[in-house]
Amino acid sequence: MLGGKLMTVIGDEDTVTGFLMGGIGELSKERHPNFFVVDKDTETKDIEANLRTFLARPDVGIVMITQCYAERVRHLIDAHVEPIPTILEIPSKDNPYDAEKDSVLKRARAVIGGEG
Repeated sequence: MLGGKLMTVIGDEDTVTGFLMGGIGELSKERHPNFFVVDKDTETKDIEANLRTFLARPDVGIVMITQCYAERVRHLIDAHVEPIPTILEIPSKDNPYDAEKDSVLKRARAVIGGEG
């Protein structure tokens, strides 16, 4: 936990496993996990549903999502304007991070440097 708030992760099995091994795994009082494993058969609607769930949970402070799956739910990420929970796009083993695609970084650049 981070300051009383959980970190969550949405990503491929290797990414999620790495974070779980790092100790971020938790279950809510209702026994809902703070992670969601996505594979090649996962439908976009399932990623959307889990992202919405994590963003709505009052115990969540950070939602980490691998950038390749963030691309599939970009409309939800772009629509999220609250500072908490923060959405962080992260690389995966097979997909490097591309700063040009990161919505949060684009917003920060717009505020700080006047670029969009």
